[in-house]
Amino acid sequence: MLTTLDKGIPLPSGKMTVGQHFDQWLNGYVKTNCSTRTIEGYQSIVDNHLGPTFGSLELKKLTPAVIQAYYGRTVEKLTHRTVHHQHRVLSQSLKYAVRQGYLGRNPCDLVDPPRPVKKTMRTLTPAEVVNLLEVAQDSYFYPIIYTAVSSGLRQAELCGLRWRDLDLDLHSISVNQTLYKRAGKTVFKEPKSERSRRRVRMTPKLAAFLKEYKASREVFSLTFGKVLSLDSLVFTSITGEPLNPSVLTHNFQRLALKAGVKGVRFHDLRHTFASLMFLRGAKPKVISEALGHASVAFTMDVYSHIIEGMQQDAMALLDGILPEGNNASFLKMTPDLTPENITKEL
Repeated sequence: MLTTLDKGIPLPSGKMTVGQHFDQWLNGYVKTNCSTRTIEGYQSIVDNHLGPTFGSLELKKLTPAVIQAYYGRTVEKLTHRTVHHQHRVLSQSLKYAVRQGYLGRNPCDLVDPPRPVKKTMRTLTPAEVVNLLEVAQDSYFYPIIYTAVSSGLRQAELCGLRWRDLDLDLHSISVNQTLYKRAGKTVFKEPKSERSRRRVRMTPKLAAFLKEYKASREVFSLTFGKVLSLDSLVFTSITGEPLNPSVLTHNFQRLALKAGVKGVRFHDLRHTFASLMFLRGAKPKVISEALGHASVAFTMDVYSHIIEGMQQDAMALLDGILPEGNNASFLKMTPDLTPENITKEL
């Protein structure tokens, strides 16, 4: 205790509850170090799950056994993945408590959380992509759908894209901001990481399409008395306002059902882009950089099922390179390999 005081860390009250600690963690560390989306997610888990269960308990009495028992009860009602998210939030908050000197050790380190069941993502086949684009051809949302499947950008990145972020001559897209809508308010933010802030190469077809789209948008904007500038958003509502992500999601799902493609979200266009790149032989590092992933290892893990499915094609390529096996020399030896001769050799 004296060492803790010497380091300038105030000693917590012996009666500090888990709920009081959650409030300190959320209002102190989380609000100053996490994005709005992350803050809302953490707050929701604390308010709806962790708080009602552990809030009144003294922090020092939150033992691994208490936490493990909670996971055992909760996993009967919620999915393994949902409970695993709760474990991550609880563990992060208690890690902060250890740094503050409130706990000597994080009890979550001694707990075995339920393992989330890995879901195989839904991706579109080339034929399904063509069918979807044909159905969406006359939709107002066709341009953003075509750009999504051609670039692999996230929905928030597409909604935050400005014309200054596009180099239609050099065929590149610079991801510099994202758009989110929370509680009815549009919020522009910087990409969540340095990897997310990136430059993505365009296909020549996408560059040509966006050139024509820009020309039509310039004419379209004039009908509303607006002039398209470099700071104008590429994809907007009909009146030129920032595109509502919920409206985009709803309309995409409607178009997907009309195209006969079930169980597909707008985000799955990003997965489709990656899978098509893999199937066309693109290098994992190139795909990882285009997607803005934290590492190539993460990309390989996310799309491991696609890579496994490519083994047959890889073996076919190897079969075309290697010569056929030759048993001629071995067959010459077989007459001498009688049981008696083998015994003598041994």
